[in-house]
Amino acid sequence: MQLISVGPSEGSSVQGGRVRGCFYSGTDDHPIYVDYIPAAKTASEKLPIVMLHGAFHTGATYLTTPDGRNGWAPHFASRDYPVYVVDWPGHGRSPRNAGFANLSTFEIARSVSVLVDQIGPAIILAHSAGGPMAWWLAEDLPDKVAAVVGIAPGPPSNIQTLLPDDPVIIESFKFDQSKGCPVYSRAGETVYVDIDFIRNFWANGPRFPKTAIHAYAKSVVGESAKVLNERFNIGTGGLKLSEPGVVAERPILIVTGDCDLRHPKEVDGALASYLNADTLWLADVGISGNGHMLMIEDNSDEIASLIAAWLGQKGL
Repeated sequence: MQLISVGPSEGSSVQGGRVRGCFYSGTDDHPIYVDYIPAAKTASEKLPIVMLHGAFHTGATYLTTPDGRNGWAPHFASRDYPVYVVDWPGHGRSPRNAGFANLSTFEIARSVSVLVDQIGPAIILAHSAGGPMAWWLAEDLPDKVAAVVGIAPGPPSNIQTLLPDDPVIIESFKFDQSKGCPVYSRAGETVYVDIDFIRNFWANGPRFPKTAIHAYAKSVVGESAKVLNERFNIGTGGLKLSEPGVVAERPILIVTGDCDLRHPKEVDGALASYLNADTLWLADVGISGNGHMLMIEDNSDEIASLIAAWLGQKGL
């Protein structure tokens, strides 16, 4: 599927003298909506950054924060990176087809690969369940993925324990950090979460803007049961790498906060070792209290600056 540009009169706005645009990409079966924010410096030679959200979310998590601050997309654009913010198929402004509840991680990754193939080489910045997609993209398009920044990223299923397709057993693991605090989703259904789930797993850290939690909850969308079960490696398992060494050939950074229940230091450390990645365990640099939603927590700019510094160190 070709990129379909949306002209300034239809879907663009001017911010700080720069045109911000949007367009559709992806596969014919699973189109994706993309927000584009150009680099602040018109002649910037920095690589574009493709931002992938996690499950239950949309690209809005990178555009602004629930308490009204600029998100990571404009932050990195101000540092001269062209930024592409994706809505997964069936999320946000990307069309949702009748088979949404059976949408797979692979189908989403394949859809995003159309965009990456057309604009790359690019840096992939992926959050949570977007992680397995980023690893797959790096393997499938090794010449188009220059680096990966994983924000509390899910691992490839190669290094996850295969969990049984049994809701009772999965419920007993709900707060087992070694197994990723898995949640069982009934196949063929669209899954929704309530405010208690949000408080327990996404807004539990002290750096989350608690006064904006209800505004944030309004941005949370339904999710494919298949994507969720694949993320936790339940039943038939999740997205697997065939050649992890190919992925490890490029710079990789894994960023994690100390209050993220699904991402204790040893778990993300094991992923880093598997992919020969650098790690930014925020507590190690004196930043504590961050949970799962690093891009919208109250110190999001500070974290973005650390990521930008790492990119600079890698010549990116």
